[in-house]
Amino acid sequence: MGTLYIVPTPVGNMEDMTLRAIRVLKEADVVLAEDTRTSGVLLKHFDIQNRLLSHHKFNEHGTTASVIERLKGGQDVALVSDAGTPGISDPGFFLAREAVRAGITVRCLPGATACIPAVVASGLPCDRFCFEGFLPQKKGRQTMLASLKDEPRTMIFYESPYRLLKTLGQFADVFGAGREVCVCREISKLHEDYVRGTLAEVKEHFESNPPRGEIVIVLAGNDDRQNNKENV
Repeated sequence: MGTLYIVPTPVGNMEDMTLRAIRVLKEADVVLAEDTRTSGVLLKHFDIQNRLLSHHKFNEHGTTASVIERLKGGQDVALVSDAGTPGISDPGFFLAREAVRAGITVRCLPGATACIPAVVASGLPCDRFCFEGFLPQKKGRQTMLASLKDEPRTMIFYESPYRLLKTLGQFADVFGAGREVCVCREISKLHEDYVRGTLAEVKEHFESNPPRGEIVIVLAGNDDRQNNKENV
């Protein structure tokens, strides 16, 4: 059988691409891409000439069976998303699970992802943390936030810049306006930025400075006394 390679790609700076990732994308029999146009730019940048096939959240249930057949037939398949590591708030889990169930070797290359640089650079404890990804936009949002109110570990969320102020306000209501937070913006890109403080302070900052770009929110856990100030 072939091997399914999960290949991280840069979240911003092209220099974050690993030599191994370049080699695997060159040697694979086919590359699955979340958006073939976006990945086409990446492959061209690194002079990778390979066949791209579309594989995203809207078609993965229909395309996975044919990909599994390719792998069973001995082809090596590389999976990339638009940025970062596939499967982390991106397509990838479903295909990886089905490949494992079929007895196919699955390898994930180490590489770029937004959540790890964000939590490490936040200044909040990163020895233990939980990744929550994108919150539900409507149904189940408040229930999920309530379930995290007493979470002792540092929490990591992805968010759209258009919803950031609303989310920070909801966080203040649930976790307390004095809870420590770090909003990480445009990780590894030209305008990389970290805004640290209490939820009240950071929300006030972005009310005066409308956010742009990719956003990661790192929120202190409930037992992080050192980074929890008296609620304001």
